[in-house]
Amino acid sequence: MFGLAYGDALGRPTEFQDYGSIVDAYGLGGPRELTGDPARVTDDTQMALAVGEALLEVGDPAPESFEPLLRRRFVEWLKSPDNTRSPGMTCLHACVGLAEGLPWARATQIRSKGCGANMRVTPVGLVPGLSDDQRAGAAQLQAALTHGHPTALAASELTAYAARWLRDGLAPADLLDALLRRCAEQRVNYRGEWLGELWRQPGVSSPRTFMAHGWDECADALHRVQATMSAGRHEGDPCRATGAGWVAEEALATALYCYLISPEEPVAVLGRAAATSGDSDSIACLAGSFAGAALGQAAWPAEWRSRIEYADRLARLGEAWD
Repeated sequence: MFGLAYGDALGRPTEFQDYGSIVDAYGLGGPRELTGDPARVTDDTQMALAVGEALLEVGDPAPESFEPLLRRRFVEWLKSPDNTRSPGMTCLHACVGLAEGLPWARATQIRSKGCGANMRVTPVGLVPGLSDDQRAGAAQLQAALTHGHPTALAASELTAYAARWLRDGLAPADLLDALLRRCAEQRVNYRGEWLGELWRQPGVSSPRTFMAHGWDECADALHRVQATMSAGRHEGDPCRATGAGWVAEEALATALYCYLISPEEPVAVLGRAAATSGDSDSIACLAGSFAGAALGQAAWPAEWRSRIEYADRLARLGEAWD
């Protein structure tokens, strides 16, 4: 959770900047020092905290118990005076519908696969003791409340599992193959208990067809990461290789790419992820979550812990699940 927030804070100033301007300001390695006291984060960390605190409250997630808590936390975020961090329009529109009491399947933005779906899903990967159905279902449901596109659902599940597997000791070199196997195994698995009738969208013939589209787009993005890693040349803007990260599968892919270049050097991971021409804060927060899941709190500069915004809330979640 701290790695997520550190990446978010480092990527916040570079979002919306072109790659050349970032390099001019920070060098090829990108930003590597927190600024401000506290170092401010964006809506990425705020919404990850919302998901994490809903999970902490529910304890044993099931669709009927998790959805009301997610709804409440998302609406609290919507109405918070701290919601001033350039949040995405998809999250805003969907949360307005949730606040008005709409069923979530009507509030969600069915055509959106923006990275807002998976920038906040890391807590689902960190909770210990969940069954496979609970982890996958919770990851997809938290995405579906705002982003109803199948690629947003699949990318969120993959992001959560990447964090879980790294936390459990999976070697970074094996991560891409594990994620691609997940794509193949889950390709036509529609989690109706969690998603209800979400699949009934214009032009969709069946639940299996609905999910296959999302998993296929994620698999294509992961294959781009594989090809880029195999090429062995990692200079320049990561977004040119694996996507700008504004959509869910590209945020996952580019964060993974930045992480896998130097998985034992977490600060370098964050710097590279923040030195991107696309959605830098979301890319860096995901890359930070992967590095933190694999290496733990001791991997980060000790002074960062007391300087990051929301440190008390981040610590509460981390201490509950470590």
